[in-house]
Amino acid sequence: MSVLVKDLSKRYGTQLALDQVSLEIKKGEVVGLLGPNGAGKSTLMKVLSCFIPPSSGTASVNDFDVIGNSMEVRRLVGYLPEHNPLYMDMYVREYLHFVAGVHKLGKNAKHRIDELIALTGLTIEVNKKIGALSKGYRQRVGLAQAMMHNPDVLILDEPTSGLDPNQLVDIRALIKSLGKEKTVILSTHIMQEVEAICDRAIIINKGRIVADDSTSNLKHQQKNNVLEVQFEEEIKADLLRQISGVKNLREISNRHWLIEYHEKENLRKNLMQWAMDKEFNITSLQQKSLSMEEAFQELTKG
Repeated sequence: MSVLVKDLSKRYGTQLALDQVSLEIKKGEVVGLLGPNGAGKSTLMKVLSCFIPPSSGTASVNDFDVIGNSMEVRRLVGYLPEHNPLYMDMYVREYLHFVAGVHKLGKNAKHRIDELIALTGLTIEVNKKIGALSKGYRQRVGLAQAMMHNPDVLILDEPTSGLDPNQLVDIRALIKSLGKEKTVILSTHIMQEVEAICDRAIIINKGRIVADDSTSNLKHQQKNNVLEVQFEEEIKADLLRQISGVKNLREISNRHWLIEYHEKENLRKNLMQWAMDKEFNITSLQQKSLSMEEAFQELTKG
């Protein structure tokens, strides 16, 4: 087991940031950590990377406890915080040499630095001061820093923040490839990112885990009482509201509608009967699939 968390809680004074969180993450998994602002994502990452201690419960990385064996955990973990702390007056290569020294890479430092510069796409910016870089390139420097000591576990808090669309593609591909050999935990507010690169999504709300599954399963498990229907004829909303069970309507076009219905109603049957009675022709009728954003909203509302 790579990461094991059991009944983990963290208090800041009277505020309970994490409330008896338990999870397991195996080597070779890329796991998305999702949740609204203030849900506890960053707190969990800080506990796993030994930045802060838990108030109760246990957490371990490769069987090393974050309290009893914190130095071993730090050697195993690469951490990119949400607010990427960098030395703005240092040049990129100079800073990476400094990080390599912290990790005591010795004679292997130059090779590892060159490798990471290429991996993270820093080649054209390597001779600039970090303070002169765009936010996206600073984020790449932070990624290189997190990977310097070739850790078994990468913990990345908003790793693609500030990247342009082309950079996004490159960094997502890098994270996905790293997940073949390492455990990767990343937080993000970009739902497409989770679907693109994560094997699992863990959703935290108010300090508790409310879902832990594959992205496809998360979408299918949520109640979705919406039918998507297309007609041969133009249909007015007032007519559709006559159908038993209709709750809300959304017009895509006057022939194409999304119909939200009450859970206990068999709207498909009611709609087909209504269309036959009115002599309307249905050209397409299907249950609407939830997006990852809609599944997230269902799980974190209230």
